[in-house]
Amino acid sequence: MANSRTVQFDSPEQTAIYAAKLAKNLAPEDIILLSGDVGAGKSYFCRALIQSVLQYEEDIPSPTFTLVQQYDTEIGELWHADLYRLSDPTEVIELGLLDAIESAIILIEWPDQITDFLPNSALNININTSDHETRVFRFSWTDKKWDEKLPGHE
Repeated sequence: MANSRTVQFDSPEQTAIYAAKLAKNLAPEDIILLSGDVGAGKSYFCRALIQSVLQYEEDIPSPTFTLVQQYDTEIGELWHADLYRLSDPTEVIELGLLDAIESAIILIEWPDQITDFLPNSALNININTSDHETRVFRFSWTDKKWDEKLPGHE
């Protein structure tokens, strides 16, 4: 049975704070799938999450053109994938993404093309915009581990 939670963030700062709280609870083999329209805030959320677990501040580019970026973080190896430009779902094999699922934390933007390759243990995040600053995040999951990992919204 799927669980879900909807959280509204009224500013980018609120989104970044929540992403950092979630990051502290992540471990290898955790997968987060982010969906939403272009400009909804998928990359912003990923950048905030990644930055919060890096030892040193660094530029976090969107992997729109490289498809995948890898980071060594305080919580383990982290992969950030943007599959918007993926031309064939089997490309994820060439990128090493499927192998990384067994040992790294994975953030995937635009996961629709590869859902057949992904385990059911992923956390799904669908982001909708309600105005210029406000974002509505709908979290859904079936794996019980997310009951504990997903922070409450203060």
